[in-house]
Amino acid sequence: MKKVTIYTDGGCHGNPGPGGWAAVLLWNGRTKELNGGDPATTNNRMELQAAIAGLGALREPCEIEFFTDSEYLRKGITEWIKGWKARGWQTRQKTPVKNDDLWRALDDAVQGHSIVWRWVKGHAGNHYNERCDVLAGEAIARVKKERRGVPVGAGV
Repeated sequence: MKKVTIYTDGGCHGNPGPGGWAAVLLWNGRTKELNGGDPATTNNRMELQAAIAGLGALREPCEIEFFTDSEYLRKGITEWIKGWKARGWQTRQKTPVKNDDLWRALDDAVQGHSIVWRWVKGHAGNHYNERCDVLAGEAIARVKKERRGVPVGAGV
């Protein structure tokens, strides 16, 4: 299996609000950067979208060291998801899991890979985490620019 390192980040201006996500993939001396955004979302949805996009960029099963500054993402995929699935995508309180559409997509995206999930402190000088933050910010700016002049509630 190829060894790949993935860093991701997501964020919003306002929560909810316009959001952006980013992933940086590192393998065999190469770097691939991805980013995108959504005009009306939450920071948690952007964290999940970053992970889905990063894993989706892989063409074959890989051995992955995955870095995120989101405990929601890390704990969700390593701890909580097993219970959610066993309860039919319900929480322990028998309420629907928030963002289950993205959790299901992430659950599909991890299949076939060997992944070690690591938490990294955000905004603490880690080069690739900081790069993801910049790329996510660029995506937010792009979304805001594209939305200028579009009335609130207009089709997205």
